[in-house]
Amino acid sequence: MDSALDEIEFLALSANRVETLRVLSHDAYTRRELQAEIDASQPTLSRVLNDLQTRRWVSYDGDTYTATATGELVAEAFTNLWDTLDAEADLREIIEWLPTEEMAFDFRCLTDATITTPSQMRPNAPVQRILSLLSGSERVSIFSYAFNEQSLDIIREHVIDGDQHFTGVFSPTAVDAIAQDSMLRQPLQELVAADGAEIRLHEDRIPYAVTIADDVVHFMLRDEAGVLQGAIDTDNEAVVSWAREKHAQYWQNAAPLSSADLLE
Repeated sequence: MDSALDEIEFLALSANRVETLRVLSHDAYTRRELQAEIDASQPTLSRVLNDLQTRRWVSYDGDTYTATATGELVAEAFTNLWDTLDAEADLREIIEWLPTEEMAFDFRCLTDATITTPSQMRPNAPVQRILSLLSGSERVSIFSYAFNEQSLDIIREHVIDGDQHFTGVFSPTAVDAIAQDSMLRQPLQELVAADGAEIRLHEDRIPYAVTIADDVVHFMLRDEAGVLQGAIDTDNEAVVSWAREKHAQYWQNAAPLSSADLLE
């Protein structure tokens, strides 16, 4: 264990070592080519190559350098660790609001996700992110404990114009909050009555606020008090597959909502 940690420390203490090993794991390079690729000084590159050759992670045939089989193994593993930790640094700020216990996919699928958080200059940035996705999508599916006014307006407009198909499954409280608002009830009725939309109510609370916009899955993240804390979206195939299956499950076990259900 100690020796393995020593090797990890050896790489972690030098970005030039990591980058050199990564580059050589893909192809063979002369010293001149490698120096241009790594953008390191000649003395630095010499030390890095000597260190990597000592560990038999890199070989030299008199003309070019290349990673050995074990060098390729180390490069792949360390690059994956690097990417994971880099992504984790971003996920760390929103992880507490993600219902991870309900998500039946490898959490590493979110390492390339787009994370949007409120800021002083853009307090509504997460909402603007989902509105942007909704505006450019032909097929939208939602399963959620909430349905906000801005999303309702954009979906209604696109569905009525005929350029979007919408299916939504909501917790009853999500629709009740809109139906009880005299200004929002009519737009909701128009959406429910439109040919390209169908809304269903699931009797139990849905623990997510998930939108599938074409091939992108978007999670809206709120804290226990309902305060918006951020959003995350991804086109990862595993996450998209999970979201579609989850939507289908909620859809199958939900009751259709009709315009008559929204009458005062």
